[in-house]
Amino acid sequence: MATKTTTTNLADERYAELKLILEERRRDIMAEVHERMRDVRVEGSGAAMYGVLDSVESSESDIQDEIEFALIQMKAETLSKIDEALQRLEVSAYGNCFECASEIAEQRLRALPFAVRCKACEEAREQAAEEQPGDDRRGVAGLFVDSSN
Repeated sequence: MATKTTTTNLADERYAELKLILEERRRDIMAEVHERMRDVRVEGSGAAMYGVLDSVESSESDIQDEIEFALIQMKAETLSKIDEALQRLEVSAYGNCFECASEIAEQRLRALPFAVRCKACEEAREQAAEEQPGDDRRGVAGLFVDSSN
């Protein structure tokens, strides 16, 4: 009986710790997204206050805005993945590899709390993606899994 209680306590502690990690990461990213959005608004209104920009300044400003919006979009996608991980945690489906069902290493979950594959399966997936010609879903994009598959 003591072993079952100890195992339950360890599972509860792991759940609480993983939930805390996910929620902290979510809070940090939300704060960063809000800050970036505020910066984009301030920079946009600042340019309007100082008059018309020449074509070079306007082009540079547009490029900078596109970069900021791309960063905001990446952060929003990360938030979505964290929300999905929190949902999996609530139904006890968090921390197991989608491919082989083995437990994902705690170190990996600390570094990438929304990971859905163990290291071996993720490496195999990346290797297969590299071998497919014309597939542009390599690199950072591989961190984000399409959970509809």
